[in-house]
Amino acid sequence: MQTRQAKVVDDSNDDQAIRELVDKWLIASERGDLPTILNLLADDVVFMVPNKEPFGREAFSQSFEQTKSAKMKTKSDIQEIKIIGDWAWMRNFLRVTLTEANGQSSTRSGYVLTILNRRPDGGWVIARDANLLTPEGPGL
Repeated sequence: MQTRQAKVVDDSNDDQAIRELVDKWLIASERGDLPTILNLLADDVVFMVPNKEPFGREAFSQSFEQTKSAKMKTKSDIQEIKIIGDWAWMRNFLRVTLTEANGQSSTRSGYVLTILNRRPDGGWVIARDANLLTPEGPGL
């Protein structure tokens, strides 16, 4: 009787590449570097946030441009990455603080579930992003 060998896949390089994508995203966000951010998105990306209809690249770009005058500080705590072939999903906790030119700041935080897709060149892009950030209140 012949037994099947389980295929061993080393996902460590993909895991690292996805973590690097998140780092690039955060750095580009803090710098206001929209072209770099757009390069990390699939052409048909869909964002889902509380109290809004899902939206794509164009609406994301417009929203990003509206906050460009504020200074952004970000912190991400990746809690889980699962890679399945050319697809992956990631769960993390994200905190974003925006400080306006007048010095007033606001912080939003919450969990994010992201679906990523491998490009033909082997790199990863964000295909879907469910962002559950809400305003932090006093004492949080």
